[in-house]
Parts: sequence; structure tokens; C-alpha cells
Amino acid sequence: MRRLATTDENLNDARVQGWSVIRAVLPYLWPEGDTGVKVRVVTSLLALFLSQIIAVITPQFFSQAVDALAPEEPTAATYLGLGAVGLVLAYGLARVISVGLQQLRDVIFTTVGQGALRSLALETFTHIHRLSMRYHITRKTGGLSRIIERGVKGVEFLLRFLLFSVGPLIVQLLLIAGVLFFTFDVWYLIVVVVTIGLYVWFTFTVTEWRVKIRKEMNDQDTDANQKAIDSLLNFETVKYFGAEKWEADRYDRAMQNYMKAAIKTNYSLAFLNFGQALIITAGLAGVMVMAAIGVQNGTLTVGDFVLVNAYMIQITMPLNFLGTVYREIRQALIDMGGMFDLLHQPAEVLDKEGAQVLKVQGGEVVLDDVYFGYDKERGILKGVSLTVKPGQTVAIVGSSGSGKSTIGRLLFRFYDVVEGAMRIDGQDLRDVTQESLHAQVGVVPQDTVLFNDTVHYNIAYGRPSASENEIIAAAKAAKIHDFIVSLPDGYATTVGERGLKLSGGEKQRVGIARTLLKNPPILLLDEATSALDTETEMEIQAELKAMSQGRTVITIAHRLSTIADADLIVVLEDGKVVEQGTHDALLAAEGRYAQLWNRQVEEEPAA
Repeated sequence: MRRLATTDENLNDARVQGWSVIRAVLPYLWPEGDTGVKVRVVTSLLALFLSQIIAVITPQFFSQAVDALAPEEPTAATYLGLGAVGLVLAYGLARVISVGLQQLRDVIFTTVGQGALRSLALETFTHIHRLSMRYHITRKTGGLSRIIERGVKGVEFLLRFLLFSVGPLIVQLLLIAGVLFFTFDVWYLIVVVVTIGLYVWFTFTVTEWRVKIRKEMNDQDTDANQKAIDSLLNFETVKYFGAEKWEADRYDRAMQNYMKAAIKTNYSLAFLNFGQALIITAGLAGVMVMAAIGVQNGTLTVGDFVLVNAYMIQITMPLNFLGTVYREIRQALIDMGGMFDLLHQPAEVLDKEGAQVLKVQGGEVVLDDVYFGYDKERGILKGVSLTVKPGQTVAIVGSSGSGKSTIGRLLFRFYDVVEGAMRIDGQDLRDVTQESLHAQVGVVPQDTVLFNDTVHYNIAYGRPSASENEIIAAAKAAKIHDFIVSLPDGYATTVGERGLKLSGGEKQRVGIARTLLKNPPILLLDEATSALDTETEMEIQAELKAMSQGRTVITIAHRLSTIADADLIVVLEDGKVVEQGTHDALLAAEGRYAQLWNRQVEEEPAA
């Protein structure tokens, strides 16, 4: 195979070198330390090459059978006593053996291919979870899933056809070229070589042009798929605004662009197929004309004419296959480009070498002169210093954009601080493993998102090793057990995508039960009740208060009435701590907190 040219920009607007992608796939086909896989690959290759040798010998039996039926002089086979019938039987047996070896090759290799596909899919999935929140919030989930889907399918194709199509094709062409040269004449070889050269040049050139069209079609497909997923995820919003027709028209416009690109793809495919057929037919006709002249001149037998025809057919079939394989390989490389970009995407937050396991003794949380911004040009936290003592409940309040939720993301280490430090019991979060940190911090977010699985699964997600009694105890503590058992399927009830079958309060209680089951020493409540109605909020606040006993709690609050009994209230404005103290002390100070409190008190009657 010639060096694959650089493709045009792929789905992620990065350039992909064909050989670099192939080199990235090969380790999955030849894994280090796995002798069983390597034995299977070698055995498959042996079966492959043996089948090709037999396939090249097979036409010889057919040719000699033709001559044996009307011999002018005894053939080599006649001296062996095979005769015409014996030669035909040998021909059939050789074909069966060749096909059998090819199938044996596939049977042996299928475990290798599927194992490689599984390993790559798992590595990609795991790597995506390692990527930072910054990466995920800037990506479209629907487009991301489609890129992964195409990439995995592309790898499966490449593993199979690169090994079992391109290699065997080259071997078969070389063997047939040698037979034509030594058995017939150099001109036969010249015609075959020229035909193959023109075919390969035409196929590669047109396929490179089609790659651009394929890339455009993939872009339009991704766009249409993303619009569909986005609309379905926002089903309720679409209904609220009566926007079904708007969404349908939006999706149809995207599909119209895809249709135009798909039509171009089909037109270009028709041109490629016709050009390939024209070149192959011209080469076949040229060789057959020379063979026919040879028979007329008496330099070749009728069997030789049949032999040349059989070899040209054997060349034609894999050459047609080469066109398909090359097109698919080029398309697979484009499809795989996005997935390998994901694998090469560096994780923003990494465990440093020699990172220790976080050891929580009391649960003291310290922010030491912390500076942070999602963008370099715009700072969010500007020198925040804060100490949450073990077992203390600290509330962080402030206007929108002041940096409240950012502190929660830094505590869970979705991001690293730009300057300063965050510590738990004196241990810098950058010095401990993320896994141990996540195990010690529990989060109840504003909007609890559930998996599209059972209630039991969603609660048990807090600690998958928990017993049935522990799961039920967590549900009872979150005041959700009675509701669950009242459902027709009880704990086996499916909650729907993102938990849409449950109300806001029910979802929040499931989230609380899940966090209770995790039983973390440090708890982060990120506006955990602000999306609920007042009655439900009061019920869940009581559950959250009970849940906070014996734990260090950081509450990010919007409704100040929910945190009036906190041990310490910290007021943020423009990324800085402007006040801190108890509820009564802050009201007495008549500062920023008092302003926020009075404003909410005034708004309550209107609400």
C-alpha cells in the first residue's frame, strides 16, 4: 500500500495522517504480553497465505482438464494418470480447501478483532470520563456520541480489512504476475501491471476527492443528529412553547443539507465504479485478445486461453475489492480521526506523581488566598480565604456570578486553583488522588440527575457494594422509602431519562438517599433546594439538616432563609469575601448580607 495522503480536516478540525492512525490501531491487534492473541494472529496469517497459494494453483487444474478433453499431445497430468475427470475433481477440491482456509482464518481472528474493539472502546470511554469539566461543557453530547460510534466502527473495519484484504491482495497479485511472466510472455505481465497501476491510481485519486464529500456529509449528519437529541432532551420546553413545528423545520433543514451531501457522495461513487469497470475491462480484453491470437497461431492451447481468463478474473475480483476496501479505509480514517483526537485530548486535572490517598480525620476545609478563572481574561475568585472547621456548617451566599458554585467545583477538583491552595485537614487537594478525594466528599446538587434505570440502581450508585438493608435505610432517612414502596414495581421502578418520571422533590430525595449511602465526612450542598416549591423545600431542608449531623458541610445558598442557622455565613461579591459571621451578626452589621436578606424578605409576599 502506498503512503496514505493526509486527509482533509476531519470532524474535529484537526488533520489526520493515515499511517499515524494505523499505527495507533496496531497495538490493539498485537497486545504486549498476550501470547494467546499473538498466536491467533500468526495462525490466521498462515491460513491466509496458504489459501492464497492454493487459489493461484487452482486454475492450473482447470486449464489442464480442458486440454485433457481434447489433447493433441499428452499433458503432464495425463502422465500422472489423473485424466480429465481427476483434474476436475482436483480443481473442485482445491477450491474447497482455499475457501475453507479463508473461513478458518476468520474464525481464528474474530476473537482478536472483537477483543481489540472492546479494549479500544473501553479505553475511549474511560478517557472521556477523565477529561475535565471544562472540556465536557464545551462539547455537544450528541455529536460526541456519534463521533465515538463512527470511530469504533471504523476501527473494527480497519482491523479486519487491513490485515485480511490488502495484504492477501498484494500476495495474490504478485503470485499471478509471476505465473503470467514465466508461463506465457512478458507482454501479458506488462498489460496486467499497467492495468493494475491505472486502476490503483484512479481509485486513490478519486477516493481522495470523495473524502472531502464524505467529510461534509459527516458534518451534516452530526449536526442533524445533535439537533434531534437536543430537541428530545428538551421535550417539555418544546411543548411549553408549542414549538413542535419549529423544531421539525429546524431538523428538516439539517436533514436537507445532509441529503445534498449524501447525493453528492452517491454521484461520486457512481463515477468511481464506472471508471474502475472501464479500466478493468480494457485490461481483461487486451490480455484475452493476446491469448486468442496465441491459440490461433498454435503457440497456446485452448487450456492456456482458459487459464489466462481464469487468472484475469482472479485479478479483477480482488481489484474491485481493493477499490471498496480503500474507499472504506479512507472513510474509516476520517471517522476514526475524531475518536483518536479524544484519546489524545489531555486531561486538565491529573494526579501528580506520587499522589497520596486523602486521609480525613476531622474534615477541616481551608481556602488559602484562592485565585481562579475559567478564562485567563476573566477572574472568578480573587483571593478568597476561608476556613471551615471540622463538623461546622458554613454557608456561602452572594449575588449571581460572585463565585459561589465555583468553590464547590474546586472542592471536588473539577478544576485546579490558579493561585493559592485548597486543603482538607492540611492536605493540598493537588497532592492527593482524585479518587480518594471524590470518595470523601458528597454532593447534593440543585438538580439531581438520575440514570435511566431503577430507583434501586440510582440509590445504590452512592455505594454499589451496599447491602439491601443499607439501601432501604438510606431511603428511609431521606423520607423516600414509603413513596418507593407505593409504586407498582417498588424499588425496581424505572425513573426515565434524567429521572423525568419523578417530581423535583422525589428526585432530590433519591439524590439525598444516594449521598447518605455514600456516607461522606464532607458534604457540599450546591443550592440543593432552590429549584423546589416552598413546601417541598421545607421538608427536604429538614432532611438535609439531619443529614449534616456529624459532618463538615458547605452550603451554597440562594434562599437565605435556608441557611439562617448556619455556624458561619460567608458573603461573596465579585469573587471576594466581603463579609462573614453568623446570621444575627451580619444583620446587625447592616452590610451586604443585610441588603440581600431584606430584598428577599420584601419579595416573599409577592411570590
